[in-house]
Amino acid sequence: MSDPSREKDEPSGFDLTTSSFIPAAVSKSNDIESNSSRNGDFYNSFINHQQKRKEYSYLHSNDNDNNNKKKTSSNSHRQHNQHPSAVRRLISATMRFKRFHIFLFIGLLIVLWNLITYFVLVNHADGGGLSNEDNNEALVKKLHTLEKELTRQKTENEKLLEDVKSVKKKQEALQKSAGPAQNKYKVVEDKKLNGKNNPQAASPEEHLPLSPKIGILPVLMIACDRPTVSKSLDSLLKYRRDPKKFPIIVSQDCGHAATAEVIQRYVKSHNITHIRQPDLSNMNLPWPQKKFLGYYKIARHYKWALEQVFVTFNFSAAIIVEDDLEFSPDFYQYFEATYPILHKDPVLWCVSAWNDNGKDGMVSSQADLLYRTDFFPGLGWMIERSLWMELRSTWPDTFWDDWMRHPEQRRGRECIRPEISRTSTFGKKGVSKGLFYEKHLKFIKLNSEPVPFTTMDLSYLFKNKYDEFFSKTVYSVPSTTADQVKNNPKGETTAVRVEYSTKDGFKRAAKVLGIMDDLKAGVPRAAYRGVVSFMLKGRRVYLAPPAGWKGYDPSWS
Repeated sequence: MSDPSREKDEPSGFDLTTSSFIPAAVSKSNDIESNSSRNGDFYNSFINHQQKRKEYSYLHSNDNDNNNKKKTSSNSHRQHNQHPSAVRRLISATMRFKRFHIFLFIGLLIVLWNLITYFVLVNHADGGGLSNEDNNEALVKKLHTLEKELTRQKTENEKLLEDVKSVKKKQEALQKSAGPAQNKYKVVEDKKLNGKNNPQAASPEEHLPLSPKIGILPVLMIACDRPTVSKSLDSLLKYRRDPKKFPIIVSQDCGHAATAEVIQRYVKSHNITHIRQPDLSNMNLPWPQKKFLGYYKIARHYKWALEQVFVTFNFSAAIIVEDDLEFSPDFYQYFEATYPILHKDPVLWCVSAWNDNGKDGMVSSQADLLYRTDFFPGLGWMIERSLWMELRSTWPDTFWDDWMRHPEQRRGRECIRPEISRTSTFGKKGVSKGLFYEKHLKFIKLNSEPVPFTTMDLSYLFKNKYDEFFSKTVYSVPSTTADQVKNNPKGETTAVRVEYSTKDGFKRAAKVLGIMDDLKAGVPRAAYRGVVSFMLKGRRVYLAPPAGWKGYDPSWS
């Protein structure tokens, strides 16, 4: 196609399809002559045409140069478009060459690895340069080591199996003890124990994993507003030999600043733990109960503190004491030695350091004597985590210790107690206003001679052994009256039995003999199977029901 702009600028009579000017000039000569004849100046006209021819030739040469540049650029573009295929062919050839060398290198590595493995195995088979005797000796040592490890694992597995069986037996015994009563003296059955109405049955906390802190026995001290807590702490720390096994936790209620300051001194000096009951609010009680406000707060504090020890700190057992107690030199050994029995005997639910009738002159000089009792003593006692998980959902608002003694909680279970108490109280001032302190509590004897309980065989305390021996001992001694024992203390026999068959009969005999005469849910203090054992001027006395005892009567309260 022609360029319109170019046609407009070019002079007429020029042939633009060729670089030769002559044909076009000849074809135009007639016109030139005609024009010259008309104008009279052919020569000037020809000169003008020649001048225009030169100008056109110059313009035409420039166009050709531009066209040549475009062709050159087009050829260059075509060459550039052809370049990628050549590069790809070059890269492909290079990759094939590299893959060959990579495969060759990997093959050489595999061969080298096989050679190394072969020489190592051959060297190991040859004993690494050692003689056959050395190899045999090394093998024997390895076998001995393996045998010891297997023996250790077997022992641990047997112990674990024994613990599982013990827990199972305890659960079965608790189920049996919750069976229906055979007569009015039998422990009252909790009919809702395994029912849908029992809040414990659906409690997810009962399914918490076993505590990893088995064997650690923390001492939980309940404190309030006594700066004399230092006296109790000094006594605890004096006889503690293993802080890791017996960590001390002081739980403080009341928000008493002076008491908190004393406790904090022991935190810094002996690394004990100080926790504080956060709910210090008053309770809106009706008028008849207002005088018991202190007991309500104590029950609230106990619940919170026990929850911290068994749930928050996740201990498997704990020893609970109060801030007005002193302790015997063998306090820790006593609880350490009795803990395995508590853990394995399904009918035991506590160990106590207290003997309610343990006045000086009413206990034997045999400091190693231990008993089973149906009465929950308190004043230094140990329970397991499983018991707390059972009690926590029904914990009472007040008088928690008497609540523990009710048949619905006790369910026929028992405690261990000592002949001579391992705690004594100096707490004359408190919520109880010194009740029983001047007449009774301050006379309780504290053991002063350590007994190595952890080295002794205490298996006689298991129920299947203890009951038969206890019954034979009590009912094989002569029977007499309380008045005869009091008026003739130096009898020919070293042990006697005073029988009672009614509530009034028990209370009268107890007053005559000088022991505590109150009953809780029909159970006398320190009693086992209705029998209260004590010393009176060097002679053992058993205040006991008739043989064939059937159980406690909760109405005797």
